[in-house]
Amino acid sequence: MVEPTLRRGRRPGRPPAQPDGPDQRQRLVGIALELFARQGYAETTLAAIARAAGMTPAAVHYYFKTRDELFDVLFDERIAPMRRHIEGIFLENANDPVAAFTTLAERFVELAAESPWIGPVFFGEMLREDDLFKQHIHRRFSESRQVTVLDTMRRWQDEGLLGKDLDPALIIGSVLSLTVLPMTASRKWRDDPLRNHIGPEQIVRHALALLRHGVGPAKA
Repeated sequence: MVEPTLRRGRRPGRPPAQPDGPDQRQRLVGIALELFARQGYAETTLAAIARAAGMTPAAVHYYFKTRDELFDVLFDERIAPMRRHIEGIFLENANDPVAAFTTLAERFVELAAESPWIGPVFFGEMLREDDLFKQHIHRRFSESRQVTVLDTMRRWQDEGLLGKDLDPALIIGSVLSLTVLPMTASRKWRDDPLRNHIGPEQIVRHALALLRHGVGPAKA
């Protein structure tokens, strides 16, 4: 009698690659961001990410033991590089607020085009009643680095380079709202005859006009 062939068990370790790409870790981060944008961080469990990825919870746990660990990866690999770039803008233009905010507006539009999750996640979490995502952000953000940027703006005000009526604590959020918010909304304006002409170029031009001239007539 022929002995039946025994199925060898898979050795413990990295789960097999999924058919849609070898880099499962980055794929899972992308899926998590999509779910954060759609339903919020607090409502997105590792089990929900596993279902969306077509994987078992055990396979997802191989990459991220907890949701906090997933957030730390997201912060280190997606959020921190963006923040460093933004802080660098103020270092590179330490004596020219017009150049700094022009570059900032352009960079925010580029980021919103490159990473569509930015607007839905950050604006969505800003408006949610639960503070879980915001608590994680505050835990990882260095307050001293934020103070440095604010001090630069206050120095510009003291030197007469920046309007005295502006609040430094609100300026970056204002530029974000002038750029990332319409970039996010523009994806739904394709069938809107009043707004379907709006794209990155128009958003940058509009944001810079407001930043430089407000709502008054342009100076000659």
